[in-house]
Amino acid sequence: MSSESLATHDRTSEVAHRARGWVLAHWHVLVVWAAMLAWTAAVFAAVRSEYEEYQLGRFDLGNMVQAVWSTAHGRPLESTSGAGEQFTRLGSHVDPILVLLAPLWAVFPSPLTLAAAQVAAVSLGALPVFWLGRRHLASENAALILAVVYLAYPWLAWTALDAIHPVTFAIPLLLLAVWFLDTDRIGPFLLCAVLAASTGELMGITLAALGVWYALARGRRRAGLLVAVAGLAWTLVALQIVVPAFSGEGSAFYGFYDRVGGSPSGILRTAVSDPSVILSELFAGNVLVYVIALTVPLVGLFLLAAGLAAVALPALGILALADGAGPLDPRQHYLAAIIPFLVAATVLGIARLRPRDHVPVALTTLLVTVGMWAIFGPWSGAPAASTFWYQSAMSDRHVAALDRATALVPADAAVSASNRVGGHLSTRRHIYSFPVLGDAEWIVLDTHDLWLSEPGRPDLVERPPGHVRALAERLRRDARWAVVFEEDGVYVFRKLAART
Repeated sequence: MSSESLATHDRTSEVAHRARGWVLAHWHVLVVWAAMLAWTAAVFAAVRSEYEEYQLGRFDLGNMVQAVWSTAHGRPLESTSGAGEQFTRLGSHVDPILVLLAPLWAVFPSPLTLAAAQVAAVSLGALPVFWLGRRHLASENAALILAVVYLAYPWLAWTALDAIHPVTFAIPLLLLAVWFLDTDRIGPFLLCAVLAASTGELMGITLAALGVWYALARGRRRAGLLVAVAGLAWTLVALQIVVPAFSGEGSAFYGFYDRVGGSPSGILRTAVSDPSVILSELFAGNVLVYVIALTVPLVGLFLLAAGLAAVALPALGILALADGAGPLDPRQHYLAAIIPFLVAATVLGIARLRPRDHVPVALTTLLVTVGMWAIFGPWSGAPAASTFWYQSAMSDRHVAALDRATALVPADAAVSASNRVGGHLSTRRHIYSFPVLGDAEWIVLDTHDLWLSEPGRPDLVERPPGHVRALAERLRRDARWAVVFEEDGVYVFRKLAART
């Protein structure tokens, strides 16, 4: 072998040796990244399958798609309301973070792009969990295990699957916010806090609670007080100024709190005049079940760091006071302001145990979390793992009929559609939720989809099958509409030109 070949061989060996050394020194981080990538791939595959099978509807995927699509086309956050009116989304929810997704849409214009962004963002929360564990447990093994615990938390996958909701993006942002406060890096914290606040009007209350924790637990009273005041100010401005400015009235979602006052000020009046009403809602049986569902996968270890875990209490209280079962369904996006603090508090709680117990306790937590996943997680196959409220199984024949029906609608036409179909038809300026017709030129009606819009409500209402079929028959007899497609209970109607 020539001297030149020997030198090349030596350099190659040296590079390989350094690479092996780097991998051995950073293998914990590499495993965390590998787990994040695997989790993202698995969850996104499920989301894509659900989208292709019309399981992600107008509410809520289509709502976000239309807002982002409109933004990318020069009409920031414009949407069609359930009542059929064009409005800026800020009149419903103050979640301007959707604007940041418009450049991504411009490059990859697909609803699945937004779903993928949500899944990938949620997975990134494993990094601050790992960093917190490494800092407080002085054990990369324990930190790695807890990062996997975060990814294995069954309700996290459900939340990521429920595509898409702006508040879900707050999960990694709040974990990063905890990390930056824990390391006294106010600048990066403020960036995360601003982005987290932009995911929803109520997120300011959570940030206010986080500021109180920082003031009390870390002794940073001035900084913590400023964060708390800024958080409350954001929510106050969003609810009292922004929403009315864009809607012409108060939030349509106040109706979910009619039992306890119907508005923030009404809730405060009820708390003073009749606190038993508030207490009965906060300590109801379904709230207890919800708390247990959130607690068991983490073995309740976050109670050892109760101060940080308490940051989740305002969000929990908001859910407990709301009407309906949805807010207290742990599979849905409503727990976005709860998960980060329970997981982060679990890390800090384990840190209070003896160092020799850190890895065993972390492993035990992982085993329990995985066990809960097997029972309640998506794809578990267990009876406890059911679908979302708007989903229902459908045959391949029905899916094919929906594919053919949606393909008939011109890309720029105003359309009224059933909820499940609406998720595929929201990339347009006017998308009405059937039976609202507005200025629709086309109607795509799936008589198997029983969720319909209703005047005065911001959500959908389930109707009997006969009611939906009767609406289809009424349209068939309407001389203003022509049936251009009919298959397996799926109809496409085209509006006829007015006769002169």
